[in-house]
Amino acid sequence: MIVQRGYTYRLYPTSIQKQSFAQWSGVCRAVYNAALFQRRHFGRKGRYFSFASQCRELTDLRNEFDWIKIVSQTAEQQALKDLDQAHKNFFAGRAGYPTPRRKHTNESFRINGRECSWRKLHRHSALVKLPKIGEVRFRLTRPLPNQKPGCDENGSPFGPDIRSVTISRTALGWQVSFACRFEIEDRSRRNKAVGIDRGVANSIALSTGDLDSIPLEQIRLLDRRHRKHQQAMARRKRGSARYAKARQRAAAVKAKAARIRRQWNHEKTKAIAGRFGTVCIEDLKIVNMTASAKGTIDKPGRNVRQKAGLNRSILEQGWYQFETFLAYKIEAQGGQIIKVNPVNTSRECRKCHCISHRNRESQALFRCIACGHEEHADVHAAKTILRAGTRPSGHKTIPKISRHTFRREKISSL
Repeated sequence: MIVQRGYTYRLYPTSIQKQSFAQWSGVCRAVYNAALFQRRHFGRKGRYFSFASQCRELTDLRNEFDWIKIVSQTAEQQALKDLDQAHKNFFAGRAGYPTPRRKHTNESFRINGRECSWRKLHRHSALVKLPKIGEVRFRLTRPLPNQKPGCDENGSPFGPDIRSVTISRTALGWQVSFACRFEIEDRSRRNKAVGIDRGVANSIALSTGDLDSIPLEQIRLLDRRHRKHQQAMARRKRGSARYAKARQRAAAVKAKAARIRRQWNHEKTKAIAGRFGTVCIEDLKIVNMTASAKGTIDKPGRNVRQKAGLNRSILEQGWYQFETFLAYKIEAQGGQIIKVNPVNTSRECRKCHCISHRNRESQALFRCIACGHEEHADVHAAKTILRAGTRPSGHKTIPKISRHTFRREKISSL
């Protein structure tokens, strides 16, 4: 099976290389915005532009302007390729209309892998050679996948496995990302299945009884620091050097919290994909669940502050990121992921199938009002999700037992 993965490493460029990175990303952003304006403005007059036609006009621009010519033509063509793909996604109904790229938000450029090479210095350090820039040191925190046959252990040259090399700037500095396309062996699916329930008190609960939580103490500490830096930034004049420094500090703290969340999700999803062949999770609509409850002026919402706190707790868990990481990792292992309807998964008793809001006595305790079955609430929900995901297609669901029916049955038995 052929898969494509991205391998990201932290760069350690010199001051001159940092200036080159900023210049290249700025030129690619200008080329993208100019091509977007050309398509939007002249497209209304019935003129059509394609990727090939705009690449021909890019050649004329490079001959006319030196500040465009100083950047690699491949990087500028990749920006035009991104714009062409964005228009295709819009007309196919997969995304909205492309918007201009902005400074401090879109600070990146991409180069073809065949134009780059890299060599290993020692265990955790390597150099990547970029056209017109030279060699830049990066930290080799994990090995790259299989190289082209005949290459040495350093992997130079790249060969056809490395599709592209992307240089981008984050709040914590510059980084390089290698888009690798390689083949993995087809692995037989394991018969072992597991159900996963995502929550706020416990980030994930497995049907095996395992509970695990994201390091919320670190994330919330960084969140408090982020708000403190934002307050300092608000007291400074917009556009000044002190404002830029405060903004950089706030962005760096926010990026650290996101890195902790991403690292935790990577570790847990890799462990789950290695243990189980079938994973059942709830088909949650995170966007709808985290929508604001403030309503409108005519119809104001209720419990707005409480809902805002719940939304914040859901987003800091990274539910959607966990689901995305798990989906491609379980597929690479030869397994499958099954999404089930989340309705009543936390209120239905898996023993007698009684559905009632009173079954959930507290956040951590599930006690059925009909049969008295008692279990940890999150683990019980994970087992219910597993049963719903592995249930045969022809299986008939047991109808809901209302609380009024339960009361009549209880009184008649007395």
